[in-house]
Amino acid sequence: MESKYSRNELAVNILKQIENAIERLKERTKDINHVNDFLTSSSGMEKLDAACMLLIAIGESIKGFDKVTNKQILSLNKSIPWSEIMGVRDIIAHHYFDIDAEEIFSIIKHDLEPLLLAIRELQYKL
Repeated sequence: MESKYSRNELAVNILKQIENAIERLKERTKDINHVNDFLTSSSGMEKLDAACMLLIAIGESIKGFDKVTNKQILSLNKSIPWSEIMGVRDIIAHHYFDIDAEEIFSIIKHDLEPLLLAIRELQYKL
């Protein structure tokens, strides 16, 4: 069965989904200023759970993008640790009860913005 989308269209759609997920993650955690903001309340724990779900979606989508582009595009931007992003997805999905909230907090506060910029740059290149 033939897809109604070309590989390029599919790749662009995946990048848009990643961009949207990053923006939602930033918005939903904008009031988290310290890792304890996740850990000291029920609402904080809900935000941590939601953040982990979005990180899973981002990592899985990056894996899908890499597959659709025959592993040719991500390697062009070496400033982003693509394999680590995909690895975070695996850790969260398979070892959920061992998640380090400090690591999730650090990813949200330090790694999302460079990733967002890289995703937007890729959209313009395709």
